[in-house]
Amino acid sequence: MSSPGALPLYLQTSELLIRDIAAGRLMDGERLPPERDMAAGLGIAVGTLRQALKELAAKGLVERIQGSGNYIRTKADPSSVYALLRIELLEGGGLPTARVLSVDRLPKDPALPAFGTSDEGHRIRRLRFLSGVVAAVEEIWLDGALIDRIAPQDLSDSLYLFYRQHLNLWIARAEDRIGLGPLPQWAPAEFPHPPGTPLPMITRITKAQDGQSVEASFTWYDPDRVAYVARLK
Repeated sequence: MSSPGALPLYLQTSELLIRDIAAGRLMDGERLPPERDMAAGLGIAVGTLRQALKELAAKGLVERIQGSGNYIRTKADPSSVYALLRIELLEGGGLPTARVLSVDRLPKDPALPAFGTSDEGHRIRRLRFLSGVVAAVEEIWLDGALIDRIAPQDLSDSLYLFYRQHLNLWIARAEDRIGLGPLPQWAPAEFPHPPGTPLPMITRITKAQDGQSVEASFTWYDPDRVAYVARLK
C-alpha cells in the first residue's frame, strides 16, 4: 500500500469497503465489527479506519450510530474512484493497485480504435493487482492533445483520479468489449501466464464529461484469479 502512486491509506480502505459493498460481501444493514477489531483485521490504525468510515458516511454508505456501531447502507451508485473498474477477485471485490511498467508518448498505432484529436498518444503499460494478487496487464492510450508529457512517478493507482486532479478530465462513461487475445510479449514474468497465452481481453473506449472519446485501453486478465463483473441496477 506504500507505492509512490498509492492513494492515502484511509482512502484505500474506503475504496476496498466500497468494492466489498458492490460485490455483495457487505450487505445493507450489516453491522461492522468493533472498530478496534476491524482495524486489526485490516492491519491499519484505528484512526485510519475512522477516517475511512467518515468518508463512507459522507457518501451515504455507512451509518454511524452512537453507542451501537457502524452499519452498512447500500445504494445504487456508490461514488468511487474505481467505479468503472469491472474486474474483481473471484470471491468479489479486491483493492485495486497498479505498478507502472512504462509511459511513452508515441504516434498512435493504426490498429487502435478511433479516439481523441491528436496523431499521438501517451501509452501507459501497467501490472494490475487486486488486494495484492496479480490480476491483469493493461495498455492504456490517452490522447496526446490533453497533456504534453506524463512522468511515471506522477501517476496514481487510479488513472481516472490522476485525470481529474491534473487534467480536469472526468471519465463519464465507458464502452467495454470482451474478447479473447494473446497475452502481449511485454507482460512481466510475474504474471502467471506466458506471453502468447490466449486470455480474456477487455477493449475499452472512454468518454469525458463533454462526450469526447479521450482514451482507449486493453486489459488482459487472469481468469483463474479474477472475473469481469458488470452489475445492472
